[in-house]
Amino acid sequence: MRNREVHLVRRPVGTPVPDDVDVVTCDLVLGADQLLVRNTAMSVEPYMRGRMSEAASYVEPYALGEAMTGHATGVVERSDDPAVPVGSVVVHQQGWREYAALAPQDLEVVDVEGLKATDHLGALGQTGFTAWVGLHAIAGLRDGETVFVSSAAGGVGAIAGQLAKARGCTTIGSCGSQDKAKRVVADFGFDTAFDYHDGSVRDLLAGALAEVDRPGLDVYFDNVGAEHLEAAIRAMRDNGRIALCGAIAVYNATEPVPGPRNLLLMIWRRLRMEGFIVGDHDGRRQEFLDEMTGLVRSGAVVSPETYVGHGIDEAFSGFLTLLDGRAVTGKALVSLED
Repeated sequence: MRNREVHLVRRPVGTPVPDDVDVVTCDLVLGADQLLVRNTAMSVEPYMRGRMSEAASYVEPYALGEAMTGHATGVVERSDDPAVPVGSVVVHQQGWREYAALAPQDLEVVDVEGLKATDHLGALGQTGFTAWVGLHAIAGLRDGETVFVSSAAGGVGAIAGQLAKARGCTTIGSCGSQDKAKRVVADFGFDTAFDYHDGSVRDLLAGALAEVDRPGLDVYFDNVGAEHLEAAIRAMRDNGRIALCGAIAVYNATEPVPGPRNLLLMIWRRLRMEGFIVGDHDGRRQEFLDEMTGLVRSGAVVSPETYVGHGIDEAFSGFLTLLDGRAVTGKALVSLED
């Protein structure tokens, strides 16, 4: 059968542009024991920018002239495996294409009772797991602490803030617009939030702490790096913890971005800062699902999402919308439904 895929055709320099990819029509042939999956939605995520480069990273770069990959939901349309019957809703990593040929072990049948299929890309997927690991396994979050989350309106940030609120914490968020700052308070329960364009992050964070009447931060969940990280270090209390999840500020940089200039404070305040890759914690995934599924079904945690494209032709433009950030709240998705 004919299938359409998004291929990377050149390495971006700085911010990616549409000519870096091509939508290719090719033949899809099912191998022995493979199932045919019609993709219904795919995730676009900041880490994909790193995979478009040849620079050393924690994951292999995308190959030129081949389809890119990423998390997607789909429906099984052809199967000889009784454990994965036709009609099963599945999650897998063969996004950036309309159909996928997959072995049963390369997909996961997901429960959609009382849930959206795309919840398994958001709060119940890698996005939610990343937030959960960062707060629990890395930062060692405790009830009632003060937590700062950068990129708080993003997929991971919005979930991290809600998980912290579920532990009775005071939460502060930074966002890229006033509208987003208002939404993370109204929709995701943050105690306060600010638009980082409104001044120095250092001053805005100090003002937010005064607003919530807290002496400093116990935990910083970092999705941005650079100025945000420096401001958070300054605002940390003794024995605070910083979970380094992402560094949006440097993804499209063509020159080195200055790092924090106040690392001496980490010694004085006995701070701990740790980077993490969520895949290293797969052994705790069931623990995460047991907790998070109940929170999502009850409405205690919502799985926000924004559709940034419809159809495979809009997949890459949707990715560029994600990188721009201004029009996206929560998980950025591309619909692949007709």
